[in-house]
Amino acid sequence: MAKGKRPKGKKSGGCRRIALGLAILLLLLMIPAGMVGWSWWKLQRPYKGYPEPEREVTIAPGLSATQILLNLQKEGILADARLARFYLIYSMRDPKIQAGEYLFHGPLSSPQVLHMLVRGKTLTHSFTLVEGMTLEEMAEQLAAQGFGRRDAFLAEMRSPRRIADLDPEARDLEGFLFPETYGFAARTSEKDVVDMLVRTFRRRFEKSVRPLLAEGSSGRSVHHVVVLASIVEKEARAKSERPLIAAVYQNRFDQKIGLAADPTVIYALKKLGRWNGNLTRDDLRMDSPYNTYRWSGFPPGPICSPGLASLEAAAAPAHVPYIYFVSRNDGTHVFAETLQEHNHNVEVWQRQYWRDRRREGQAGR
Repeated sequence: MAKGKRPKGKKSGGCRRIALGLAILLLLLMIPAGMVGWSWWKLQRPYKGYPEPEREVTIAPGLSATQILLNLQKEGILADARLARFYLIYSMRDPKIQAGEYLFHGPLSSPQVLHMLVRGKTLTHSFTLVEGMTLEEMAEQLAAQGFGRRDAFLAEMRSPRRIADLDPEARDLEGFLFPETYGFAARTSEKDVVDMLVRTFRRRFEKSVRPLLAEGSSGRSVHHVVVLASIVEKEARAKSERPLIAAVYQNRFDQKIGLAADPTVIYALKKLGRWNGNLTRDDLRMDSPYNTYRWSGFPPGPICSPGLASLEAAAAPAHVPYIYFVSRNDGTHVFAETLQEHNHNVEVWQRQYWRDRRREGQAGR
């Protein structure tokens, strides 16, 4: 064997060892990459681990993010709570998860679920407050539907601080709780509910009512408009008549004639707990600043929460000379400029009308 030469077998064996080492190293490097890829796929894959079409889950206040995510894994909302927690921390910078009721529908990826939780996209319960309700009636309705306690609602509604800038004369929030259909999340506080009602009033008033006041250059205050609108709301049924009824009461106010509005007396009786559904002559003589048969001018405040149509009518009454109206008993009214016309209308549409109905009823027996 020539001196200084290596055997061929040793050289090839060394190459094989090097190749094997490189293969093992490459495999070790591929395993974490593969795990990362698998984890990413698992996070992004839509998942639904419950049998029904949708599942409602309540997240209680005070729970840690880890507890919440583990509960969602048990409920079949998340495939892997640990991966979701990792994503929340490193991809979303660990934002706060909002408590509340959530409704999960169909397969959702972990990021989709997490964004719902962070945005507080909670399940809402709808509730409609109809036009013409008093604040006491609203409080009772909200409490009856499970949105809070009646006394807590009344405590919030009886404080005028939320609208002090709009109406410095306001004694409470009567007239400023906007009637509409709302969606409230579960466990929304009474304060937050009332805040929403007032915010909605402000938004609607500034958008649709304030411009009408500016156009008319009437100089009338928000207080004046809301009080007038509340009376219109109680008197009017047909939307087309609201500006006419607003005009009647505005004309009487301008001419310093008593409003003689039954709804203001009924409101006074409600505040005293004496309203039984029947307005009597004695009631019309009661001593109350809301008795517009005894006291001229507007009552001290609104008598209900008017809707947008009544607010717009009060801001821009029709340009008509009427100071009287009487019901036709079908939701519409007959209007008059003089007392003589009005008395004739009362004879036709009240006395004679009901005499005819009684005779028809007796004939049908």
